[in-house]
Amino acid sequence: MTSERPQKALGIVWFRRDLRIADNAALSAASSADAAVLPVYVDDDGQESARRPGGAARWWRGRSLVALDDSLRALGSRLIVRQGSPQAELDSLLTETGARSVYFNLRRDDAGDDAALIGWLRQRGIGVETFDANYLHDPLHLRTASGGGFKVFTPFWNRLRGVYTPLTELRMPKRLEGPAHWPESVPLDTLQVTESWTQSIARAWEPGEHAAQQRLAHFADELAAGYATERDRPDRDGTSRLSPHLAWGEISVHAIWRHLTRRLGDKALPFVREIAWRDFNMHLLHDFPDLTWQPMQAKFTAFPAKDHPALLRAWQRGQTGYPIVDAGMRQLWQTGWMHNRVRMIVASFLVKDLLIPWQRGEEWFWDTLVDADPAQNGGNWQWVAGCGADAAPFFRVFNPVLQGEKFDPRGAYVREWVPELAKLSDGAIHQPWTAQKAQLSAAGVTLGQTYPLPIVDHAKARQAALAAYQRISGRGTGKEQEPSLFGD
Repeated sequence: MTSERPQKALGIVWFRRDLRIADNAALSAASSADAAVLPVYVDDDGQESARRPGGAARWWRGRSLVALDDSLRALGSRLIVRQGSPQAELDSLLTETGARSVYFNLRRDDAGDDAALIGWLRQRGIGVETFDANYLHDPLHLRTASGGGFKVFTPFWNRLRGVYTPLTELRMPKRLEGPAHWPESVPLDTLQVTESWTQSIARAWEPGEHAAQQRLAHFADELAAGYATERDRPDRDGTSRLSPHLAWGEISVHAIWRHLTRRLGDKALPFVREIAWRDFNMHLLHDFPDLTWQPMQAKFTAFPAKDHPALLRAWQRGQTGYPIVDAGMRQLWQTGWMHNRVRMIVASFLVKDLLIPWQRGEEWFWDTLVDADPAQNGGNWQWVAGCGADAAPFFRVFNPVLQGEKFDPRGAYVREWVPELAKLSDGAIHQPWTAQKAQLSAAGVTLGQTYPLPIVDHAKARQAALAAYQRISGRGTGKEQEPSLFGD
C-alpha cells in the first residue's frame, strides 16, 4: 500500500515594493512556518496607490520582477503575477488555492493604511502576518513628546538613533515548497516596458536583488568612507546609486545600515543619516497623505507660481542655457537618474528662476526617475520649494553658475552630458554667454543655434522670486539640513 503525503497548509507571500529574497521579513516568516508558499505580485495599475508608477519606474519594476522570479525558481518556486485590485486578486487566489494565510510587508504611503485590507482578510478567516520591513522604524511608534509626527529632521534623527538597533539578518530560505497546483499568472512580458527611450536606461542600470547587493558591496569597499566629501561632486562616482534598488525594495534598509556600520563604524554615519532622511520622508507621507501635491505649509497655496509650457519644456529637455541645469536634465532623460546635488540645482531653477509650480517638477521626476518614490519625490520637492517639513528657506536660491563652478570645477559633468560645449575652457563652460566670440568659434559653439542662450536672467529671476515670496510671508532666517534627495 502507498499513501500520499498530506499537502501542507498554503500561505501567500504578497510582494509589493520589497522585490527581494534576502532580509525579507514576510518571506522569511512564511518559509519558517512549515507551510507551502505562494509568492504573488499584484500589478494594480494605480488602483492601490494615488497613481500608477511613472514610465521609467515601470521599466525598472518589470526587470526587477524578472530577477525576482529567477531567484524564486532557483528555490523551486515561482512568482505569480496578477493584474487588478489587490483585494480582488487576493480574494481570487485564496479561493483558487485554499490558502489560509497571507504574509506581507506594510506600506504606509499613498496606498493608504493597510488596516482595512487586514480587517477584511481576518473577517474572511484568513491568518495575516505583517511586518515593517521597509522602514527603519514604524511611523506609528516614532513620535514627538506630544504624540505627533516629527516635522524637523534633526530631532527625528536623534530619536531614531536612540531607539534603533539594526535587525538581525533574517534566515535565507534554501528551498520553497509550492502549492499542489500553481494558479494562472500574467506573463512577465506583459509588465515589461520596451519603448525606444528605455534603451539608454537599460545600458545604465541592472535592476534586481543581486545587482543591489553588488552595488552595496562596491559602495562599502570603494566609496562610503569618502561619501561626506565626495557626494556633492557630480563629476565623480561618489554616491551609492542605491536609490532605485531601495525604491523597489531589492535591498533592505536594515541590511544597508547593518553592513555599513559593521564595516565602517562612525565613518558610515554620513550615509546612514541619509537613509534616515529617507525614513523621515516616509513618515511625513504617512502623516500627510497629500505630500505629493499639496504644500505642507498652507501659506504657499497663495504663492504666485504659474504654468509656462515653453519654459517647462526647455527645462525638461535640458535646453535652458544654464549648462549644469541642462546636464542634469539630460542625464535624467537618458539614464532615469540624476546626481543628488544636481537634483537640488535643477529643482531650485524650476521653482525659483522660472516660478513654475513645484508640482510640475514632481510630475516630471515621477515619470522619468527609475527611483521615483511618492515619499522621496514629494517630500524633497517640497524641501527645495520651501513649503515642506524642515524645508530650505525659500529665499535660498541656488545660483546655477556658482553651483556648477563649485561642484563641477573642471566641467567634466557638463562635458559628458552637454557635449556641444565640450571644447569650451573650464572658465567658460558654466557660463558660455560670457566667452569671447573667438573662444566660442574655436569650440564650435554658436549661442542661440548649437546651444541656447539663457532662457532667464538669473539675477532678475532671483529678485522676482524673492518679491513673490514677500507677498505671502516675511523673510525668515535659519539653517537647514540639506538632504540627499530620493535616497542617494
